[in-house]
Amino acid sequence: MKNAPAVAGLLLAAGAGRRMGTPKALVRDASGVPWAVRTARLLTWAGCAPVVVVVGADAFRARAALAAEPVEVVEATDWSEGMGASLRAGLTHLTSSGADAVVVVPVDVPGLTVAAIERITSEVGPEALRRATYDGAPGHPVVIGRAHWDGVIASARGDEGARAYLREHRAAQVECGDVADGADVDTPADLPPGHR
Repeated sequence: MKNAPAVAGLLLAAGAGRRMGTPKALVRDASGVPWAVRTARLLTWAGCAPVVVVVGADAFRARAALAAEPVEVVEATDWSEGMGASLRAGLTHLTSSGADAVVVVPVDVPGLTVAAIERITSEVGPEALRRATYDGAPGHPVVIGRAHWDGVIASARGDEGARAYLREHRAAQVECGDVADGADVDTPADLPPGHR
């Protein structure tokens, strides 16, 4: 019997959250849990291992918030460049893991669910390239098979992350609008009720 592919989780939580007024990793949900902790737990509950969290802005407080979680914390010292820096740092860290693929999520999608992560990782392997869509619009999570890691590391720049790579390599689209809300939150006005 063939073993299931090993899928790592990669949480991008390094940004300063300038429009939010605080790093989004530290924004708290309605129950008082920081977004970085909540999202890392979703990845763990969905079966991802290891779960890597990339921090940057206010790294000390972000690390402290994650201290009790079963995650590997990586600091992107060039986090101010944008999401591309976080993605490169996380994928580079994962190259020494045994993962066949990684599911990537940014910290600012509070409507993410375990169901969406499980759906996007239902068909994975080293060649996988999959992207969640919400009513046909591309979003997160994204699955990147190990065969694509070097290409993504080489091309991820600024706030584009892997967007151009996914488009160029025709990532499979996986509709998740029935199991999650894929909206990213950039300002306090965008926050769901009860978040602070």
